[in-house]
Amino acid sequence: MAKKIRSARPAPNELDPMIHERLRLGILSALVVQDELSFTELRDLLRTTDGNLSVQARKLEEVGYILCDKRFERRKPKSTYTISAEGRAALEEYLEKLSGLLPDLGRVRSRTSGAIRTHIHPLPIA
Repeated sequence: MAKKIRSARPAPNELDPMIHERLRLGILSALVVQDELSFTELRDLLRTTDGNLSVQARKLEEVGYILCDKRFERRKPKSTYTISAEGRAALEEYLEKLSGLLPDLGRVRSRTSGAIRTHIHPLPIA
């Protein structure tokens, strides 16, 4: 029986599915560079609908990746979001794993036809 060789490269299924969705990744990416953003600022920045942002932000809030402060300003509700320490750590881990899956950008940009194929290692068998 052949021995399985473990690669240092992560497998795609190791990426956090809570972060891997496009809008949730956008929310965390925006909040990691801003101290806080309002619901309206996030909606406009990510070019999404109120309903879609609300659903995706709630999912991130439920797992503790973001914090939401809800209050009223001039009788209007205002939700402000910040990234939690857990969310920051999860995003950092996600980005580390994602970068481990990607080929070197210099090789991707190389004009040498087929050269990248010789440098990509197969993914580990699960």
